[in-house]
Amino acid sequence: MAIWGKKNKDKDPESREDRKKVGLIRGLWRKFRGIDWKNPVNRWKLLFVSLVGCIVVFGGGYGVLTMTNSPTFCSSCHEMAPEYSTFTASAHNQISCVQCHIKPGFTNMITHKMKSVKEVYYHVTGVPKQIVQTEEEAVSNENCLQCHSKNRLVTASGDLKVNHKGHIEQDIPCITCHAGVVHAKMASRGINVEEVRGKWTAESAEKLMEKKYLRPNMGTCIDCHDKVNNGVKPWKEAAYSVPPNPEELEKKMEESKKEGSSAATTETAAEATTEATHEGATTEAEALAEHDQKTQDIILQAIGKQQKDVKLSMACETCHKKVKVPKSHKVEGWNGNHGGTAIQELDKCVNCHQDSKWFRAIPKEDIISILKMKETKTKYVPNITVVKDQSRINKFCSACHSNRPSGHVDSDKWLTAHASKAKTADQKSECFVCHDRTKPIPGSTQVKAPTDVYCQYCHRTGFKSDKKK
Repeated sequence: MAIWGKKNKDKDPESREDRKKVGLIRGLWRKFRGIDWKNPVNRWKLLFVSLVGCIVVFGGGYGVLTMTNSPTFCSSCHEMAPEYSTFTASAHNQISCVQCHIKPGFTNMITHKMKSVKEVYYHVTGVPKQIVQTEEEAVSNENCLQCHSKNRLVTASGDLKVNHKGHIEQDIPCITCHAGVVHAKMASRGINVEEVRGKWTAESAEKLMEKKYLRPNMGTCIDCHDKVNNGVKPWKEAAYSVPPNPEELEKKMEESKKEGSSAATTETAAEATTEATHEGATTEAEALAEHDQKTQDIILQAIGKQQKDVKLSMACETCHKKVKVPKSHKVEGWNGNHGGTAIQELDKCVNCHQDSKWFRAIPKEDIISILKMKETKTKYVPNITVVKDQSRINKFCSACHSNRPSGHVDSDKWLTAHASKAKTADQKSECFVCHDRTKPIPGSTQVKAPTDVYCQYCHRTGFKSDKKK
């Protein structure tokens, strides 16, 4: 308190011993109370000190907020390398991270900063195996509408017709469709885990950010529309718009394993998985069967065979102004005669007929394999075996291959007439696209055929070609 001058000894009756007994804070408070506030000089001095204090506190606070709001600050932690590298390679690299990840408003900013203290704790004590956005911190429509207009009916490509305003008025989160616009759905793909964070660089980000993961895929639209047609509004649950947290899912699985017998454990584990992935089945087998049936039905609806009297049509023309179907597909009998084209141009076929476009679920990927594949730029070589495997793996193909072709006529006639269609090895290979030669072994890693009819069901003594050998 020297700035206000020494106090008059006569007005300070306390002895030296008394002052020693008083604490520092209490002593300062007594001196502060002893200041003559009637003196205008002292009041001006107080104002000056207060102004300096405010400048230091608020200026320092603003500096800290500005620093922590910078993308560069985010990149200072190694665990954020995947997120930062994709951000710099995205179309949103001219805005800061907080413009998307923190709701507008000073209160939201401060609240978020306080919650972010736990991230510092994790950084020091142990970084999570995978960074996954939580339901509470999901990007809100408020953030998107700071820059984007909701009065948008046509996308930049000019082909799609999407009523953005109608979706927003239904409280559908923007990230339900645009989840990969910045980070290419890396969490769902499983390529931002601790083991591979060092592989994320500005160069690798360009390779890993494929367009199919940046843009909304058709599977997202189909899945949501299908649920609406069944009376469900999936976006009402925040978990529908964010990827499941693998660590939470793992904990649920571990907890379920500790309860009951092995049979009960399996059922409980399936329920935990079901809850995390929003599936309705109670066992793995039932979930797989239900998934296969549902996806095949959805595919048939997506190609124009949707059910009648539905709330949301899945016909292509509903969302696309102009559907570009190759001329070769418009030839009569194309559905039954496209095998030769598939063998020669499989790489072109999968540009449209790939599961990642038609299904909402994102398959897990291996970042090392992706980078190597990008570096080698392997060229497709016509191979019937590759085509066969693709036709079985690809749900779009298997949806039709599981149906009996029109060329097979009636069963009784086909059984006695199909031998001439399978004389050569090439002809047989075409049959094996849909049929297995021998009975599938349960639990085998072999890709399941789209039909359960296999050759040795009737040819139990083998084939003539085998006997000649």
